[in-house]
Amino acid sequence: MEHGMPDDATVRAALALAVRAPSVHNTQPWRWRIGDRTIHLYLDPTRALPATDPDQRDMLLSCGAALHHFSVASTALGWSTIVHRLPDPEDPNHLAAIELVRNHPTPIDVALSEAITRRQTDRRRYGSWPIPPGHRGLLVERAGALGAILRPVADRARDRLIETTRAAAAQHAQDPEYLFELTIWSGRHSTSDGVPTRNTPSPRPKDELPARKFAGGELVDTAEQPDAAQLLVLGTSADDRVSRLRAGEALSAVLLTATNIGLATCALTEALEIPELRRQVRVGVLDDSAYPQVIVRFGWAPTSAPPLPETPRRTVDEVLDRFEIRR
Repeated sequence: MEHGMPDDATVRAALALAVRAPSVHNTQPWRWRIGDRTIHLYLDPTRALPATDPDQRDMLLSCGAALHHFSVASTALGWSTIVHRLPDPEDPNHLAAIELVRNHPTPIDVALSEAITRRQTDRRRYGSWPIPPGHRGLLVERAGALGAILRPVADRARDRLIETTRAAAAQHAQDPEYLFELTIWSGRHSTSDGVPTRNTPSPRPKDELPARKFAGGELVDTAEQPDAAQLLVLGTSADDRVSRLRAGEALSAVLLTATNIGLATCALTEALEIPELRRQVRVGVLDDSAYPQVIVRFGWAPTSAPPLPETPRRTVDEVLDRFEIRR
């Protein structure tokens, strides 16, 4: 980059943390380009999931999470970000142009950046220990700061959400194209992408909230009690590409904040991938006031639970375009 901007080592360090972001099926659907004074994020259509995610909503959420991870990492390294979302009307896959400005990171900035390497999708059952209301309040606050709403789900709304999630799992179980796609991204891609068998538990038919059935689950779940996870629904006031990208940024903020205070998390989108069921969540859970973008399970991992295996990621070189753009 030009004089007065971060050196290449700093940019690559931030990108190395950005690619730790969660993504649908761990597809990592992003490309990055480095300009003289800006960093650019693109959606990679070659990693699309047409059966699972026909309108690319999950892909945009994933890229939004990577964008926020990059901003968090850059800020901790001494460079605040100014993000221009969808800067090129002629290229809908150009999701963000990011300017970098010198800053002095706060302890919170550093803590959130450190949480990136510790955050993992935990599909195991969670313990029943109470979660302080202040923890939920902080998650709601962090999502709101990025333009999203985060609604705790309890009682009758929770029952409706669980019913909808079960309906989505049942419908997907009868969809051969969906099942083929799920198999492709299960296990076999354990070297750099996809969801390895070591990161998914075997099917648990009695669980209240069904998990997505990735092939060949081998993750040992030591919890003997029923899952005591609490649920949140993250939504946005609009449902265009910018809103979905912003929802991914808010999701990243929620997950990193939860990790920083010791909570286990798992983002769920299966119930929102079927338009009619997503509409039911909008009406029955969000009171028809916002568009649901992602469901978040959160809680305390059982004290007896072993550390989760690391989920693979592509390297920076694999997601960084070889040519530079001058902007």
